[in-house]
Amino acid sequence: MRYLLALAAVVVLAAGVAGVVLGESDDSPGLQFLGGLLVIGAVAIGVRIVRRPR
Repeated sequence: MRYLLALAAVVVLAAGVAGVVLGESDDSPGLQFLGGLLVIGAVAIGVRIVRRPR
């Protein structure tokens, strides 16, 4: 279960970074905002995985 959450965090992080990059190239503030939210969410999931006791 722990590895599945880590994989999900990596996928969400990649999608968020792609959203920010594509939003920058298209000058779309909404896409950049959603990408930023995805990145923040992925970091939160990563911190939760690391801090959770086994």
